[in-house]
Amino acid sequence: VKVLRHEEFEEGCKASCNGPYDGKWSKTMVGYGPEDNHFVAELTYNYGIGEYRLGNDFLGITLVSSQAVSNAKKMGWPLKEVTTGVFEAEAPGGYKFYLEDKEQLKQDPVLKVTLGVSNLQKSVNYWSGLLGMKIYEKDEEKQRALLGYADNQCKLELKAVGGAVDHGTAFGRIAFSCAKEELPNIEALMKKENQKILTPLVSLDTPGKATVQVIILADPDGHEICFVGDEAFRDLSKVDPNGDKLLDDAMAADNSDKWFAAHKMKKVSA
Repeated sequence: VKVLRHEEFEEGCKASCNGPYDGKWSKTMVGYGPEDNHFVAELTYNYGIGEYRLGNDFLGITLVSSQAVSNAKKMGWPLKEVTTGVFEAEAPGGYKFYLEDKEQLKQDPVLKVTLGVSNLQKSVNYWSGLLGMKIYEKDEEKQRALLGYADNQCKLELKAVGGAVDHGTAFGRIAFSCAKEELPNIEALMKKENQKILTPLVSLDTPGKATVQVIILADPDGHEICFVGDEAFRDLSKVDPNGDKLLDDAMAADNSDKWFAAHKMKKVSA
């Protein structure tokens, strides 16, 4: 994947983009192509936090890429074949990636994102009935469902975890862009249906860039869902050719491991 843009912030995000942490943080957008037409991951780094306790809310990302499998084998990165031609890899923070050993798709090779749910039917009703996602697959026996907004986009897989969903302390969310005029309608619908709204419709300023409107919801299991106005977001999310350098400079300036070691301290565990 490529670094698409990198930004540094001196204080916590008004919309809790970096979870409940209120200090200095950064975000790095990474993906196989521009945010206009690719699934992109936002990697948030809270300065001074050494590790997070993972829950069973985020179950992994599935990629179609024989190149990724080949890269992992060359690097000696541990792989576990979970089904024929599908390998599980674990990122340094403990997040799971599932790599399908097939030729990388010409469109976005990110196939699906999998979230854990406590009640499959209740979650399908929310994501499909309220949020308007199309149901592509539903397997009652395996207690999973595959949903999405378009055939050529990354899909959302809901998978029952056999109990309550634990979000740990990492606090991720999934985001979608939509026409700005749709945001008040989404807010009104959630109020009418007595659904949880974590952040009512709000405008967020980014210095030197566009002001975006967002609303943040929570599904029945507390998964955070952000809808952002597409027009301003397209301006905000342009690929920054200096993204790699900004990230490298920030990591060099951080030097946090040495700082904590010199002060005989450990980074805080969230």
